[in-house]
Amino acid sequence: MPELAYSLHLGSDKNKKNISRKNGKNNLSGTTSLPNNAIQNVRQLSKVDKHNYRKYDNEQELIEIVRGTSSPLDDVKELYLSEFEEARLEYNSKQSRPSRMIDDYFENVSNNKKKDLACEIILELGDKEYWDTKDEIFKKKMSEVYKKQADDLEMLVPDFKVASAIIHYDETSPHLHIVGVPIKYKNKNGMEKQVGKSDVFTKESLIRLQDKMRTLCIEEFNQTYSLDLTLKKKQKGRNRDIYVSDMDNYIEIKKQIEKNTENLKQANKKSLELKQNSKDIKDKINKIKISKLNKDNYILSKEDKDSFINFIEQVDSTNIEYDKIQTLSNTLINAHEQLKDKNNKIKTLTENNKALNLRVKILNDTIKEKDNEISFLKSKMYDLKNTLEYWKDKFEKLISFLRDKLHSWYDKDDKYIDVVNDMYEDNVLDDDDIEDLNLSKQKDDFER
Repeated sequence: MPELAYSLHLGSDKNKKNISRKNGKNNLSGTTSLPNNAIQNVRQLSKVDKHNYRKYDNEQELIEIVRGTSSPLDDVKELYLSEFEEARLEYNSKQSRPSRMIDDYFENVSNNKKKDLACEIILELGDKEYWDTKDEIFKKKMSEVYKKQADDLEMLVPDFKVASAIIHYDETSPHLHIVGVPIKYKNKNGMEKQVGKSDVFTKESLIRLQDKMRTLCIEEFNQTYSLDLTLKKKQKGRNRDIYVSDMDNYIEIKKQIEKNTENLKQANKKSLELKQNSKDIKDKINKIKISKLNKDNYILSKEDKDSFINFIEQVDSTNIEYDKIQTLSNTLINAHEQLKDKNNKIKTLTENNKALNLRVKILNDTIKEKDNEISFLKSKMYDLKNTLEYWKDKFEKLISFLRDKLHSWYDKDDKYIDVVNDMYEDNVLDDDDIEDLNLSKQKDDFER
């Protein structure tokens, strides 16, 4: 049963040399995309736009848009407006000098060599060797897997906003290009909300992200295709999956097989010796003399007789030993294959369980976060309710006070009439309040 490779590449500005770009084209996936290139400005984003949507040859039949439109460039611009425009306006409102204001944050970041305008992440499950044996219908089912991967990425990295996600089916293996913007919040310098690639993606966080994404990917793949495939080992230096060859019972059986194979070699060696002895016996048989008294009888010396008997016994003994070893070897090989198959199924179930536990954990974290938010809002509502009750009581007392002073049109202080008039004109009091003060007949007077 094949094991699938999984890769997650984030474009890096540390690989801008020509040799790095060449190596990027020759990565393990066999794709011609550039997973090691960062998107630092609008020019590089424009190249990504043309590559991802195949605008250089106008052949879009074998690509599929998962998120965004046919223009990743426009998608990123739109995301900048929705995410940063409010922070830009707030920042500008605090500036006393026009030269410090930001007219267009998208252009501002594009012209800043210290920042990346956007990030591209390329996801791929399976390699050229695997996908070369699959037809287009089989490949296209990866759409469901990669759509889920885009959702999972946002779920695992909420500070990374996906602007565009496009699947390529026109290269050696189906893979997903995701273009988005990492965001950092509560900045003390500059805008409160800014682009922040190094804050969202670190070496450690990327390793953790890949571990989670690969677990979720193989689970979604097996569910979509009704298979039970497993993932290949991760590269050295990264967290490893449980692998069949790491299991003690497997190693023990493998040692027995190796030992039995050595015994089998010895038996083969004895078999070769028997062949040589057989040749010697034939030579002796050819040299046996015919009896002079009866031509159908042969004269056999005691020495030759003993040689023949020893040879027959050697043949019988070697064949019995060989049969035993061959039977044991076949038994062990069958046991090994059965164990490997069972362990592969266990590994698949373990990976599916890990994916399920991961989704449950994220869901629980989300619920906990929402519970905290609800608790906070309840506290604010309680405070607002108390404040409202306080001012409601004050307002009722005010109305009661004014009513006492204005209990009749002919017996009230003129200064309170002016106060009520001003309050009505300033919308402090409305028509209902005037009614409550028993001044409805005089409302026209207030308005005049």
